[in-house]
Amino acid sequence: MILLDKPYVSDLLTETIANHQLPLIKNQEFNWLNLPAQVKTIEPEQAIIELNAKEYPLLYSNSENAIEWIATHLKHTHLPEKIELFKNKARFRTLISDLYPTFFYKEVAYNALDEIMLEELPLSFIIKPNIGFFSLSVHKVTNAAEWDLAKEAIKSSVQNSQKLYPPEVVNTQEFIIEQVIEGDEYAIDAYFSAQGEPVIVGIFKHLFSSDTDVSDRVYFTSKALIEEMLPSFTQFLNEVGTRAQLKNFPMHVEVRVNEHGLVNPIEVNPMRFGGWCTTADLTTLAFGLNPYLYYCHQQKPDWKNLLADKAGKNYCMVLLDNSTGYATSQIESFNFQKLTDSFEKPIELRPTEWKQFPLFGILFTETRDENFREIEKILTSDLREFIIFSK
Repeated sequence: MILLDKPYVSDLLTETIANHQLPLIKNQEFNWLNLPAQVKTIEPEQAIIELNAKEYPLLYSNSENAIEWIATHLKHTHLPEKIELFKNKARFRTLISDLYPTFFYKEVAYNALDEIMLEELPLSFIIKPNIGFFSLSVHKVTNAAEWDLAKEAIKSSVQNSQKLYPPEVVNTQEFIIEQVIEGDEYAIDAYFSAQGEPVIVGIFKHLFSSDTDVSDRVYFTSKALIEEMLPSFTQFLNEVGTRAQLKNFPMHVEVRVNEHGLVNPIEVNPMRFGGWCTTADLTTLAFGLNPYLYYCHQQKPDWKNLLADKAGKNYCMVLLDNSTGYATSQIESFNFQKLTDSFEKPIELRPTEWKQFPLFGILFTETRDENFREIEKILTSDLREFIIFSK
């Protein structure tokens, strides 16, 4: 069963729902969706009855805005408690603390930020909402000056995020401070089957422009990347699933892997794959593997065959966040043609409502190993070369 919500639903997801007759709940956001005529729907009242009849119902949502609906209507299932376990970063840290006995983390109230003594914290550290996603109010601090700047930035972003997302998604009253997790960063789309087995349906590397960069600008996947990381990530998810007792549970996981191969989670986003239908759609475009279907039909990828002809190719997702330094009121438009012309093989471009969200659009590309410089260039770009100013 599928539960859709704002802010974004891709054509790929709606076509998958329609073409494969996946039951779609007619929730309050249903009329907002641009759906094909052949979509199979189910009334909310009936969906609630059917889902509550099972301890571990099979449900997928594209957006964490749907968490409130699940928490309200599916109290007879295990879903609300499992969602809360992962959305509350401090609770999740406690769950896996035996795997990382020396890892420092601390909960702190928003109104107590100014009372924190910097000398009591490990330098460097990350501070972020205890419940949140999409890099909202995420800051890396390595010294006192950065701490002062981070606190001011948090106060500003808290005010903005309250206008965009409900409190179930971004709880701006509580923050968590964690020691910096060293290593390369990755994202994993996966689900736990009805038997509790972890099934990975996508692996991505998150690139950064500098040590202080916490943006979501570029993720990529490739044959080499998946083959290298699949065994260790599967083992890690086994550890999480054993402790959390998960079944029929999709998730998008962010981790870092240090030089010794230790996999340490940054956060787990429940009930969905990558936000804004990004990573799951990229996997489909790159390898012909549709994660939505694999979860709903409980299929396991045959990675050997899926990757057979993908050597030397990188499939990238570029999130065009507004890093220009200009307010949207100062910008007339974004030159998407100029953007796509700067890549050797754009696969798909998705402009967004950038007047509403701080994101011009999402670009999917295919890039050969020998031309990866085009990805490195967009990674460090402030995007000013692509904007047209208001007159």
